[in-house]
Amino acid sequence: MSDEGLYPFLKWTAIVLVAAFVGWSFYDTFVAQRAPGDTAYFEGNTLFKDGHYERALAKYEEALAQAPDHFAARRGKARTLLQLERHEEALAVYDEVIEEEPDFAAAYANRGILYDRMGRYRQAIADYERALRLEPELAEGPNWLVRFLRLQPEKPPTIDERARYLRAELQKPEDERLLRVPEVDAEQRPYEQ
Repeated sequence: MSDEGLYPFLKWTAIVLVAAFVGWSFYDTFVAQRAPGDTAYFEGNTLFKDGHYERALAKYEEALAQAPDHFAARRGKARTLLQLERHEEALAVYDEVIEEEPDFAAAYANRGILYDRMGRYRQAIADYERALRLEPELAEGPNWLVRFLRLQPEKPPTIDERARYLRAELQKPEDERLLRVPEVDAEQRPYEQ
């Protein structure tokens, strides 16, 4: 394509993309039907991804006030409580989530992360293993796109790697175990599904 033809092509491509974005935004704002609690839930997700956990928690609770059975908002609340290190509250919510959806692998993975952070390693291993049985793909961890969007260039430890590590450490005599490495442990983020 010549330089003379490139400019009009790029101009029209930009116009079409802007028009598509405006159309989608209009549809999403004014036309799309949302269930009660969905708007607050989506706002909570955005705040969670941006690391604003207190505000995300408020949005998830708002979603649950509008729709007490909003399963995704309950999961979001549990993930947020985990990040806020409000472990006992997070555990209670994860237990509710698992009772409601006993085959939801990410809930077991996240409760395993919670148990891990609480120092309840055998329970963490059990939940990691249950999550991997339900959804073996969790062993791969976040894909490159998820890591890119999280600004996470290095692949964090997966629940499979963590379970294997914990099993190996728990086989050692108690005074030789290294169960926590705060810098590495901090890289393990809850699963969002």
